[in-house]
Amino acid sequence: MSEDIWGYRPTAGYQQGIDLVGYKVEASDGHIGKIDKHSEDVGSSYLVVDTGVWIFGKRVLLPAGVIERIDTAAETVYVNRTKDQIKDAPEFDEAKHAGEPTYLEQFRRYYGQPHM
Repeated sequence: MSEDIWGYRPTAGYQQGIDLVGYKVEASDGHIGKIDKHSEDVGSSYLVVDTGVWIFGKRVLLPAGVIERIDTAAETVYVNRTKDQIKDAPEFDEAKHAGEPTYLEQFRRYYGQPHM
């Protein structure tokens, strides 16, 4: 697959320096939570979403490549995955993210698959 899962799509409306923390996140079939943190790192840009009560406080990592568009006026990020696809994704683990260089590979494998 040639899609860069770790890069913001040119059509998503992302602009370097915009703080997305606190923005709502909408899957293709409904609300999933709010952005807890985000990265603009070239080659590994992502969002960490706090799902709140939706999946019992689970935090999920979403590569920037799944972002369909960003609405800065509504402070909402729309992603091209369903709630079930996000719920079934590997859980974000802050300690492993900081300490294991290959940690993001599991997310690349999961989100890098063609989506429905």
